[in-house]
Amino acid sequence: MSMAGKARLALAAAVLAITGGIAAWALPGRDAEPMPAVRQANAPALALFTSLPIYWRETDDLSQVLDGPSDGDDDGDHSGEGHGGTHWARTALEADYRLVPLDALDGEDLASLKRLVMAQPRPLAPAENVALDEWVRGGGRLLLFADPFLTEHSRFALGDKRRPQDIVLLSPILSHWGLELRFDEDQPEAVRMVALGGGKVPVRLPGTLARIEGGVGSDCRIEDGGLLATCTIGKGRATIVADAAMLETGRMDGASALDRLVQRAFD
Repeated sequence: MSMAGKARLALAAAVLAITGGIAAWALPGRDAEPMPAVRQANAPALALFTSLPIYWRETDDLSQVLDGPSDGDDDGDHSGEGHGGTHWARTALEADYRLVPLDALDGEDLASLKRLVMAQPRPLAPAENVALDEWVRGGGRLLLFADPFLTEHSRFALGDKRRPQDIVLLSPILSHWGLELRFDEDQPEAVRMVALGGGKVPVRLPGTLARIEGGVGSDCRIEDGGLLATCTIGKGRATIVADAAMLETGRMDGASALDRLVQRAFD
């Protein structure tokens, strides 16, 4: 990795440490936003818990978050977004599922759900770690994208709570499942295509998942050089990917990879 890349990693880690209280952090105002009408009322529910601009656009204007861009008022680059500025990944997921966006992982909310996508989530509060673990052990299916060095562009500066999570911080729940997420600072910075789950996916500065001692009632299988882990946890299952580059706003070449992973995790 270049010196600039290493400096960005160090700065991101410092900002996260300084802000403190990040385990209880939630994006401001999102818990008060009304849910948009579902496109497929009869489609199976799929919960989405993410800091990426997949369901809500990354914007300073709350009205644009709620209504989407209108002609002439969108000054951003939304290549790779669908009609009306909708993120391509949301469009892809809503082709088969009714998305249920979550701002917090609560046991009562999760109880009514069978499937959950966590894409570069914020750090979890202790109660959220417990709720997630109990939900998976009870039979829940989880698809988790955990990127140790997010390369998604953001219009918001480091430390801004509206910014996607630069460095995923999920050590408590991963170690409870017998996993560790590692990062090689000397790997090449460029986007590259690698094998994952029977196909090719774009990655950039990905992590590596490794089994560790101490997993509680879980059995994890590491695949594709550590980029993918599939864990049987109680009655449920977690499919974990150590990168989130395939979900970047303009990266349409991640659509087929996302489709394969969703089928693998939930079918």
